[in-house]
Amino acid sequence: MNCLNSIEASYRAELRELFDAHFGRFDEKLERRLLDTKAELGIAKAELGIKIEQLRVELHSTKADVLKWSLGLWVPVALVVIGLYFKR
Repeated sequence: MNCLNSIEASYRAELRELFDAHFGRFDEKLERRLLDTKAELGIAKAELGIKIEQLRVELHSTKADVLKWSLGLWVPVALVVIGLYFKR
């Protein structure tokens, strides 16, 4: 019986060593992938910030254009209405 226990113990020890070796490699790969993902996320975040800033500038420009067109259209209409009112 001691012989079987010693064989089982040696198999367990070998299995533990294999497990530790494979788990160590898996842990290293996982750590590398995590660092790569964090780097990619940082780059994407920076790019997104730049795009948001570009959209903010474009929106400001669009708002200014809408205001110009609005004033350009409503001022003559108001002048015509006022002119027609005083013409009576």
